[in-house]
Order: sequence, then structure tokens, then C-alpha cells
Amino acid sequence: MLSINGGVRTSLVSPTLFETPVPTKFVCLLKPNKKNNCKSSFSNSVHAPLKKKTNVIGRISRSSRMEATSNFVVHASAKPLENADQLIDSVETFILDCDGVIWKGDKLIDGVPETLDMLRSKGKRLVFVTNNSTKSRKQYGKKFETLGLNVSEEEIFASSFAAAAYLKSINFPKDKKVYVIGEDGILKELELAGFQYLGGPEDGAKKIELKPGFLMEHDPNVGAVVVGFDRYFNYYKVQYGTLCIRENPGCLFIATNRDAVTHLTDAQEWAGGGSMVGAICGSTKREPLVVGKPSTFMMDYLANKFGILKSQICMVGDRLDTDILFGQNGGCKTLLVLSGVTSLSMLQSPNNSIQPDFYTNKISDFLSLKAATV
Repeated sequence: MLSINGGVRTSLVSPTLFETPVPTKFVCLLKPNKKNNCKSSFSNSVHAPLKKKTNVIGRISRSSRMEATSNFVVHASAKPLENADQLIDSVETFILDCDGVIWKGDKLIDGVPETLDMLRSKGKRLVFVTNNSTKSRKQYGKKFETLGLNVSEEEIFASSFAAAAYLKSINFPKDKKVYVIGEDGILKELELAGFQYLGGPEDGAKKIELKPGFLMEHDPNVGAVVVGFDRYFNYYKVQYGTLCIRENPGCLFIATNRDAVTHLTDAQEWAGGGSMVGAICGSTKREPLVVGKPSTFMMDYLANKFGILKSQICMVGDRLDTDILFGQNGGCKTLLVLSGVTSLSMLQSPNNSIQPDFYTNKISDFLSLKAATV
């Protein structure tokens, strides 16, 4: 499925894809009706929407594997969250982004521990989903612990894990290798999944000496290139990944996310994983399969794992084009917090087409707004 958002074209991955991904398709963004049936010269290339809907995400029939997994809906302007109890009582699961919601850099956002404790006391399931691929689930567990939060590894889903899970879902051959443009989190998750890999941080020190007649060699057995946030990004990695994608038959191009910025510190925003992915897009003229938000892959994976009903989920995040779109693509309620990337002026800008159901300043408003409604 193809999502067009803010001028960025992204291939959205469904967990039911067990074949080699097909080339990018053009998708009509208008809902078909008698007056506008959206037929064009591209009609043979458009995936038909699902004829049958289910209340549980991820239960998609085999015949629907390559079909669209969500409808495009025009959302009304977001409302400020005024009755926290009403929202809390209406769902059983909260999917929470981490950067900008739980912490910024290595600093915990005020009121988070008390808010999580309150939600757990009400019997709510909490799931933490992050597009940051630099750490594995186990490493994120240690970060939560360092910040004084009691979160189990089973409650954490990072895009590094999603990359390995996607390769398993398509039965990626174990005799093929994965070239990684990214950090340790991706390597650890690939290793746990039993895949061979090369690249990663150790290629950050490699340089190319451009001499007359120089030909850079690459491993012809690489069947996938996974690109994530990489503080050791360099020209060697760009060229190696480009050669694999362009010259190895059937080589997959997978992105953990396309985030424009990230919170490496709480002092400012830093260039995100989207900048690394963009470099490979430019050199290969290929669009990646994105396994992190806003792709529905992680949402469908979570739904299958926990048996979550989409009407019983609220996605809480600080980014419109990843977190909120992720929730909307999955058919969930959405809450934007203004403690991270998105400001109120950005949300209310006439240029912004992504509107959450509700917005509030920070997640701990669940506590103050709760008290105000008593």
C-alpha cells in the first residue's frame, strides 16, 4: 500500500505480506462513489480495498495479502482533551510513543511515572512503541529501568525489532545476508532472529580511496539492506548499500522509519533516520518498505500478539506524520501530546492535514484533567 503524506511517498507494510514486495503502486485517495469512481489509466495498478472488515486488526485473509489495509478518512479538527476519564474508560490499551512522550533525550518528562501507575491501576494495558532503532528491546528495557520505570521487555516494540520481525514474516532465506546501515539495536534483533548480517557501526570507520580504475566490491549474497538511524553514517555505507540494492537481484530495501528529526538530547532536535533513508533513496531511485510508524506492520503485529480490538486502542504520540498517522492507519483513537516535536501552531496550521482525535500538553494531563472533572 502507498501512503502519500506531506509530499513523502512511503510504502506501508502489512504483516500479511509473505511474498517479495511488489513495485510501488498509485493509489487513489478519494473514496469511490457513483459520482467519482476514481477510475483512471492507473486503475489496473490500484489495490482494491478490503471488502470485509474485522474488528480485530491483522486478521486478514490470504486472498487479501496485497490489498490496502486502511481507508483514507478526512478527520475533523482535533479537540483539546477536557475529560481524561472518558477517554481512559473508553479503551483498554494505550500504545505510547517514547521520545517526546515518555522522555526527551535521557530526561524523563514530568509526571510520567505517576501517569503510568494510574493507568495500570485502572487495568489498562500499556505498550511502548518507538521508531528509534539504535537499541534492541532488551536495551530499551534497561533505559526504562535507568529512568525508574518498571516496563517489561514484552511491552516494548522498537523499529529495530520490527525490521527483524518483518524479515521473519516473509520467510527471508537464512542463507541470505542483511546489510545494515544503522546501529547496534538492529544487529542484536537480527541476531536474535537468526539472520546473518554485515555492516553496522563497524563500517563507520571505513573509507573509500577514490583512485583511477577503483572498483568497490560488495557481497552478492546480500538479500536485504536495512536502513535506520545511524550516527556512524558515511559514504562507504551509502555506496555499499546502493550496490547491493541496485545490483543484487531481488534485494529488499527496508527502512526502520523516515523520521525527519529525533531527540538525542533535550536541548534541541537532531536530524533523524529519514536523512539516512533519503540518501539511499536518492542513489538507488527506490522507495523503501517502512516497518516502523506510520506503517501498519507494528500495529498489526501487536494486535495479533495481544488480540487487541482496534476500537479499544488509543495511540499517544508527539508526531503527526508518524504517531498519529500510525494510529489512524490502524483505526485507533489518537491523542497528540505537545511535549515533543509538534507545537499547537503546527497542529492548527492550515497546511497540516493530519488531525488527531484529541490533543493535550503532556501525558500527565491525564492526572490533572482527571481531577478537574471530579
